[in-house]
Amino acid sequence: MHDYADSDGAESQHDPDAEGSMDGANAMEYNAVAPGDEDEDEDMGQDPSRRKRARANTTGDSRPTGVVPKLEKRRQTLPRDVDGFIPGSIVRIQLENFLTYDWVEFRPGPHLNMIFGPNGTGKSSIACAICIGLNFPPALLARAPDVSSYVKNDKNSGHTEIELKGANGKGNLIIRRMLHRNSKSAPFTLNGKSASGKEVSARMAELNVQVGNLCTFLPQDRVAEFARMTPQQLLKETQRAAGNENLTAWHDTLISSGKELRREQELVDADRDQLQTMEERNTNLERDVRRYEERRALEKQIELLEFIVPIKEYYEAREKYRIIKPQQRAAMANLRQLEQRNKPYLEMEKALTNELKEREKQREDRKQATKRKFKQMSAKWEESEELESQTDDIKNKLSSLKKREKDRLSAMKGHAKTIQECEERLAKPPETEDLEDLNKQLRELAQNNNLTRQRQQELQEQQRANVDKSSRCKHDVEQISRSLQQLDNEAHQRLETMRRSDRDSAEVVEWLRSNKNKFRMEIFEPAILCVNIPNRAYAQAIEACFGHSQLRTFVAQCEEDYRLLNRLCVDTPEALGRKARINTWYKTKDESKLQPPPMSREELAALNFNGYAIDFIDCPEGLKWFLCSDVRMHRTAIALKPNSVNTDRATELVARGPGATYIVGDSAFQVTRSRYGKRLAQTAAHQLGQLRHFTAAAVDPQVRRNFQERLAEARHHLTLIEEEEKELSNSEKEIQAAHRAFKEAHDGLNARKQKVIDAQRAQQNTRLRLQDAQRKLEKLQTVKPVDVERNALKQELLTLASKRINIVRAYLALMRSAIQEQELATRAGLEFLQVAANKATLEALCKEQKEQIQEVEAHTRKITLEFKAAKDVSKRKLEASRQKAADMDDETREKFQAMEANGEIETKSALEWDAELQQRREDLDMNTNTNAGVIDLYNRRKAEIDALTATIEDRQTRILRIEQSITAARDNWQPELEKLVNSIGKKFSAAFDRIGCAGEIRIREDEDYDKWAIDIMVKFRDHEKLQLLTGERQSGGERSLTTILYLMSLTEEARAPFSLVDEINQGMDQRAERAVHNSLVEVTCRADSGQYFLITPKLLPDLNYHARMKILCVNNGEWLPEEKGLGNMMGLIDGFVRARQGRGNANA
Repeated sequence: MHDYADSDGAESQHDPDAEGSMDGANAMEYNAVAPGDEDEDEDMGQDPSRRKRARANTTGDSRPTGVVPKLEKRRQTLPRDVDGFIPGSIVRIQLENFLTYDWVEFRPGPHLNMIFGPNGTGKSSIACAICIGLNFPPALLARAPDVSSYVKNDKNSGHTEIELKGANGKGNLIIRRMLHRNSKSAPFTLNGKSASGKEVSARMAELNVQVGNLCTFLPQDRVAEFARMTPQQLLKETQRAAGNENLTAWHDTLISSGKELRREQELVDADRDQLQTMEERNTNLERDVRRYEERRALEKQIELLEFIVPIKEYYEAREKYRIIKPQQRAAMANLRQLEQRNKPYLEMEKALTNELKEREKQREDRKQATKRKFKQMSAKWEESEELESQTDDIKNKLSSLKKREKDRLSAMKGHAKTIQECEERLAKPPETEDLEDLNKQLRELAQNNNLTRQRQQELQEQQRANVDKSSRCKHDVEQISRSLQQLDNEAHQRLETMRRSDRDSAEVVEWLRSNKNKFRMEIFEPAILCVNIPNRAYAQAIEACFGHSQLRTFVAQCEEDYRLLNRLCVDTPEALGRKARINTWYKTKDESKLQPPPMSREELAALNFNGYAIDFIDCPEGLKWFLCSDVRMHRTAIALKPNSVNTDRATELVARGPGATYIVGDSAFQVTRSRYGKRLAQTAAHQLGQLRHFTAAAVDPQVRRNFQERLAEARHHLTLIEEEEKELSNSEKEIQAAHRAFKEAHDGLNARKQKVIDAQRAQQNTRLRLQDAQRKLEKLQTVKPVDVERNALKQELLTLASKRINIVRAYLALMRSAIQEQELATRAGLEFLQVAANKATLEALCKEQKEQIQEVEAHTRKITLEFKAAKDVSKRKLEASRQKAADMDDETREKFQAMEANGEIETKSALEWDAELQQRREDLDMNTNTNAGVIDLYNRRKAEIDALTATIEDRQTRILRIEQSITAARDNWQPELEKLVNSIGKKFSAAFDRIGCAGEIRIREDEDYDKWAIDIMVKFRDHEKLQLLTGERQSGGERSLTTILYLMSLTEEARAPFSLVDEINQGMDQRAERAVHNSLVEVTCRADSGQYFLITPKLLPDLNYHARMKILCVNNGEWLPEEKGLGNMMGLIDGFVRARQGRGNANA
């Protein structure tokens, strides 16, 4: 137990209500008085060691700092009660079965409360209790996500009870939260009454409690997050924690209004572009619209003229009909009167005409009868001519009988001579060899030759076998030679290396090379075979990009080939005779879905990277889609020199996206983002493995010797085979000589045999000639005598003569009948001529009357035709006019009626109206037809232009209103923000000056109010420039120091009723920790400072303390008092003092 007192011997003050805990942990508290009070600032400010270090200006250059400026006194903005507590401050905390505590209750002070104790005693549990007990989410603690997890391990339930200072004139607020291990429910009571979480959160908002703000509540597990906060987040959290209470509302208004303004401006710009486009398009359509309107006017005129022309033609036709009708009637009457006066002459002419026709018919009948008689006479004459021709033929036959008999006798003598010659030749046949003997010799010769042929076939079999053995032996020599060459071939070595570890993939490669025609597109072999690295320096880095399976993956370029490859090689044994286990890959190519490289080329060059992995390989173009999509080689940066790259900066750039891998020297750095919480960036580094695949494998000497021995053995076999081939060639020559001897003997025997056969054939032909001559001679000898045939021909001549006599008699009878018919025909012709002469005489007498009648008839016929034509035309025109009138619209009809009423129709003839119609039609043909849809489009777009113009005007009005709102909000927000940041910046710079470093707080402005930020610029070494505080650039101790100094600078401006930092001094050196502690005590123990909790596991000796601060010691162990309230340090001190005073009084 320690007692701290000031130099004047003032007694330490204590809170008699503070109690200790039982069974698990013990919290003890006491106040301390600082030994120097107000003089400490001046002493520290004038320390020569402090004045030697210079601050950096805005450009980062050093300059003397001089004397630390005196800080302005902050205006007190929070109401403070007589007990020193601000509304919302924590007056009392009670915990039961909470984390490390069985039970504890303690009362913090209204200013700085320092909570310290060994690690694991439960200091951070107090921060957890404040967060959970006031209904803030457990996620803010970065610990367990469920409140049930905060119940002590061996307990089923517990509670937190926090008493907050109430508003002036009102009682305190006691919030109890019950916790149950087996239930996620954690109900609240508010001043002893049941309450919902929303009610508790509402009361926290009224008191401005900001446990969720890192600027006011920084638990142990989130200390590092403060430095990783973006400058934008820092600005927002600072506004919430300090300064004018409307800062956040104004900023939110600016952000939302700014977004709305940009959105409206984008919409207006887009609408203006669209409006301009629409107006330009409608301007292009105006010519078509005018042309369409002109065409419509012409069509209307044509429609009217098409009605006027038939109407006018009807009027003219009707007038013509009315004029010609009486003329036709008069002509008809005149014709009938003339015909009546000349009727007797006409009737006589008609009777003569009829009689003439009758006479002409009789004459024609007689003429036809005469023609028939002459035709019959011609037929009899032709029949007689035919019989005469037959008679001539018989006479010719009688004349030829003598010649034929002479020829028969001559032929008989010839055949007798032939018979004699043949008999003489057959009696003396030629001498020939025995044919059987010749055949026997031929058979013996053939039998000998068969043996030779058999020997030849056996020789040929031996030769074929020799050729096969020679071919196989040569193939073995070539294959072994090729294998020896392939031992030095890198691609083949890779294939063999792959075969040793993956036989299936190697065999599929060989099968693919022989079956490329089965696939529509090329199937790429695994990357281990078809990826080459021109510069071997990159081989180790390139190989590190691949996974084991990716090196052995077959890549298809279309789904059809992908399915076929899997079916032939994986799913069935069709390709290899067994199912293979290989990796196959296919993905539809869509480069828009590829994640872009994590760094631009300029950033790569600036960081001394050599490039991305994809830049250092040679491979088929189609394989690059796999290398980018699956291997992500376009996102893997490579630097060969180990120390050439700033890995912190590289990690920062890569962490902007979802993460990636980069390689520096022989180390690979993998940057990823956590899948939980705030998805913070994480970096893992590892050494590159030894190069295994993309290098030429060493040739095994034993393998080479085996190949060489096999090659020598194969060549020896080839020599033996060639010698055997020579022996077989000699045997073949002997067989060919035997064949030639056989052919000569065989040809000689065949010639002798053919000679015998020819002699036998000549004797046979002689016998056949003899038989033929004998048969012909016998036939000539049996021919009938000539006298018999001569008598038969004479009898035929007599028969033909009798027939001709009968024909002549019939011809004479027909001649007489024809003469009679001719006489009748002549008489009928004379009678016809007589009647015709009478008719001609009558016609001559009536010629004048007839011509007059004909003239009247012609006139009547003509005028009748004109009458009928006018009538028909009138009807047609009337019907056409009615049809046009039915199809005519109301506008055209009204216009026609107006023209008809004012007599305009009568001003022109039908031809003139028709000419005008043709002219309008020609004008219409000259006017290009425009689609009616263009007019609809023009009118519709015009309406859209009007609507869009109105929309733009409305948006511009809205933009003006938003700009006015932004101006009003910014006029309020920016001065207050600058005032707050300037105040924090002065304190922050002064605090850094006191520890010999430099720091500044700046506002970073942007057109987007959401991107306004507070930049914390720090410098811890003289040779550095001011640098932005980040989660990666500074060390852990530097970040902790900057964080506590910023929070300390913020404390004087804070609006929150209490603030808390947990173990912020971890990583600081003693000098910095001492300076920070003393400054914190100074700032937080001022009369107008709010409540502050500082949790630390250790304290340096000889630190500054203040009477307003309260120290809470947390102890635990096996020997703690069982009774609640025992173990309170202040109680022990008071008891000791009272006991000493009692002993002094007794002695007195």
